[in-house]
Amino acid sequence: MATSLPSTADTTEQISNFDTEEGIEQENTGVGDLIKPWDPKQIRITTKTFTIREIFNQIEDDDIDLAPDFQRSFVWNQKKQVLLIESILLGIPLPAFYFNQDSTGSYQVIDGVQRLTTIKNFMSGQLTLQDTHLEYLKDLKGHTYESLDAPVRRRFSGTQIVAHVIEPQTPDEVKFDIFNRVNTGGSPLEAQEIRHCMSKDASRKLLISMVERPSFDRATAFTFWTKAPDGTRIRHNRRMADRELALRFCAFRSTAIAEYERASSLDGFLLDFTRRIDREFSLSQITDLEDAFERSMINCGEILGEAAFRRWAPDAPRRGPINRAVFESQALALAEHPLSALLPHRDEIVTAFRNLFSDESYDAAVRFGTGDPRKVERRLAAPKKLVKELVG
Repeated sequence: MATSLPSTADTTEQISNFDTEEGIEQENTGVGDLIKPWDPKQIRITTKTFTIREIFNQIEDDDIDLAPDFQRSFVWNQKKQVLLIESILLGIPLPAFYFNQDSTGSYQVIDGVQRLTTIKNFMSGQLTLQDTHLEYLKDLKGHTYESLDAPVRRRFSGTQIVAHVIEPQTPDEVKFDIFNRVNTGGSPLEAQEIRHCMSKDASRKLLISMVERPSFDRATAFTFWTKAPDGTRIRHNRRMADRELALRFCAFRSTAIAEYERASSLDGFLLDFTRRIDREFSLSQITDLEDAFERSMINCGEILGEAAFRRWAPDAPRRGPINRAVFESQALALAEHPLSALLPHRDEIVTAFRNLFSDESYDAAVRFGTGDPRKVERRLAAPKKLVKELVG
């Protein structure tokens, strides 16, 4: 269910033009763009066959994770869903699925989320076969799964599907690369979407709690909201770019640059940190990150305003879209101080931050090769130094 936008007068004014927001700038991570080559012997993939009934039961028992919050952003329309069900009823084989199996034996769906979601919707009574969408089986107009004749139901639920299962002993970095290669959806998964598929509740809940707060909405100028067909305002995470911003804040706040230098890549670093949250972080550590993020978003909104998280040099006529590297650079710098200490220096901080984009070294650190450890260190250190000099 979509989250509704807070209905306050100032919020309404702030989002009046948010459908024209520039969105998220494409990132060039350069040398850190790819996971380092791995030994092919590390791959452990088995091929398994399931009936649709077995798949449905495992989904109902939470043994197959469809990542519900991921689904909400990428839902097939009814026509595509009905055509898939019709194809199964016609006996047309489905393309193979890809599952990740964790150490508990549960599966996460990497390729095939929409197809399995459609099957689940049909078998649970949430999808009706509409005549306007059926191409061959017009006589099934208006039927749900339960209203089908028993032989038809048995044929449907007994249909076999093939799944390639990536086994638990396959290293996470290898899995990440495999997921990049095998995803065949209409819109291949972004890196954060893959991390989400591989993650557990702890990291998922943390990132959601961070990006679904008013302070983040205001600091990002409501970039992660859009207008639904019925005119209501709903969240739009832009292929989970919002969660990537929050993850990067947490990862670089919690990790020394020397440790980052040992990572295989920026993606590998973020994947490893997601795993750390899920396996190692205590409640107090998670609370500390939430508090720091809230403080940072309030500070960025109040101090930087429309200049927050965007490349906007003093001589530039207009600001750019949100830049991931600028986000972590500015957000981490302003997380270090209470708002009361920053407010007397608001204009100076805005000027200093915008002047950084006239510095070739800093500007390059947020534009090109952003995964390079030297550039990470440069963009994180520069604004912190400026704020410390101004605030003391």
